Amino acid sequence: MLWNVSERAETSAGTVAWGRAGEGPPLVLAHGWPWSSYSWHCLVLPLSRAYTVYWYDMPGFGRSDKNPEQATGLDVQGQVFREMLEFWQIDEPTVFAHDFGGAVTLRAHLLHDVAYHELILMNVVALSPWGSDFFDHVGRHVDAFTPLPPHIHAAIVGAYIKGALVSDIDAHDLRELVSPWLTPEGHVSFYRQFAQADDRFTDEFADRLGRIDCPVAVLWGEQDPWIPIKRGHVLAGKIGVGLHPIPGVGHMPQLEAPRAVLDALNAIPGALPGLKGN
Repeated sequence: MLWNVSERAETSAGTVAWGRAGEGPPLVLAHGWPWSSYSWHCLVLPLSRAYTVYWYDMPGFGRSDKNPEQATGLDVQGQVFREMLEFWQIDEPTVFAHDFGGAVTLRAHLLHDVAYHELILMNVVALSPWGSDFFDHVGRHVDAFTPLPPHIHAAIVGAYIKGALVSDIDAHDLRELVSPWLTPEGHVSFYRQFAQADDRFTDEFADRLGRIDCPVAVLWGEQDPWIPIKRGHVLAGKIGVGLHPIPGVGHMPQLEAPRAVLDALNAIPGALPGLKGN
């Protein structure tokens, strides 16, 4: 497995764990909530055959700092994304974003003037309102959830993550997605992310979606139970591009059907040209 987060970088939101693989033009992977950069591990090898692939665990996630005093909402994450590109000394990378990584990278581009060579958005959080009824409920009652006993917390995290899927994933992958949230600091951070969710973080760039200054591709797991594909069509329309469905998968195409993600990218003219033929 090429994926790892053995490197460290200091950001305005704390220490960030990151990794890199491959040679070629820069391609940055942006994970979502409640995931980590591990969610990309199945795609790192094929992408690294044509690109230098960078990834990191966002502050408050994965193996990065989970400081209970540090804000890690989408506004902070957009700024940290810019800081990581500066740390890596990358200009105009290709960016591949999933879930709220979409909002993070869109904020960096549309509000912080970060230039991209190409932007790929897959099952992303980008339009309000966002979040399920459960998401809203936890956000309003964080103080009731945070003190839960570890075994009940673990059951909630596991059930929540499984709720994003319509296809089975490897049992090891599921454990890796859950485990960062089961440490004492992860337990607190999990619920803090609900509390910091705010539609205004996507509303702030909603009227600028038609001004994205690079080629954009929008992919969507056709059976996404969290963000229905009709929301993807609305987003693609606001950007001014078509949507490319990935049949038979839910919210996590990169783990549910990584080969189907690559096939979808290969079928899109101009998308990740370095992949063509690989």
